[in-house]
Parts: sequence; structure tokens; C-alpha cells
Amino acid sequence: MDTDEDLQARGRALSSPVRLRILRLCLHKARTNKEIAETLDLNPATALHHVRTLLSTGFLAADDARTGNRGAKEIPYRATGLSWHSRIPNAAPVLVETFLQEIEGLQPSEIDVWRLGVRLNDEHRAEMMGRIRDVFEEYARRDPDEDGTATSIMLAHHLDRTAD
Repeated sequence: MDTDEDLQARGRALSSPVRLRILRLCLHKARTNKEIAETLDLNPATALHHVRTLLSTGFLAADDARTGNRGAKEIPYRATGLSWHSRIPNAAPVLVETFLQEIEGLQPSEIDVWRLGVRLNDEHRAEMMGRIRDVFEEYARRDPDEDGTATSIMLAHHLDRTAD
């Protein structure tokens, strides 16, 4: 059973857009610290700090060490999937910032966006959000397609205070 200290450490670990991006990067393919640093344009020491935080909280796991191009020992890391079931305190700002960082540089044609305004009572709003969550859960449980392309989905739900 997780202690309050464990839960707080996990919450802090997930409070960084950089760490969330590392988890996404390592979700379907194990990556070394060097690969992570290069992909995210980070200093290797900075990347290592984030990797160690994710390792210590169980969000990343080390695969078997391998020999790199120059004979050096490399350790690839893979996301454990624990983050899907972990809650981030005050998640919206960090998730939106992570999303914005991830789409930076993409062409508009590379992003599918939908926006919907509806007027629902509490029961119907809960039903809608539950059904959407069920779809997300179903796909999160699936094994990755061997011939698949990595993709991300972000859904933001908010009350529209200006429409009343």
C-alpha cells in the first residue's frame, strides 16, 4: 500500500511537463538518457535528474544495460504505465503546458482538433465524461500495434462560464 509520502512524491514527479514528455517518449520504446536529452533538447545532466525522479517513483523502469556505439554501457528506460492511474494535483496547467510543448512545431494539418459546446445537467455531464473515460481506458489497456504510429490525445473539459 502506498504511503502519503509515496503519493506526494508521485504527484511532484508528475508536476513537470518535461517529465510527462519523457514518459510519453519512453512509452512504446525504451530510450537512453542520451536519446531522451537529444530528443527533448535537454542538457544530459538535466535529463538524468528527471529520469532519476521518474525511476525513484516507479514511473520509469530500467531495461537491461546494452553496449553503445563506442562501447560504453547504456541503460534504456521504459515507461511503466503507472502514470495513467496516478493523479496529478491541480493537473490542468501542467497537462496543458505539456500538450503545448508536444505540439510545438507541428503543422496545423498534423493536429486533429474538435471543440463542442453543449448544455448538460450534472447527470448527463457525468455520463458523457464517463463514456469518454471508458474509451480512453479501453485504448490505454490495449497492447501497441506493431505497425502503429505513436499518437497522443488530450481532452479538456471545462464549464463555460461565459455562455450562461
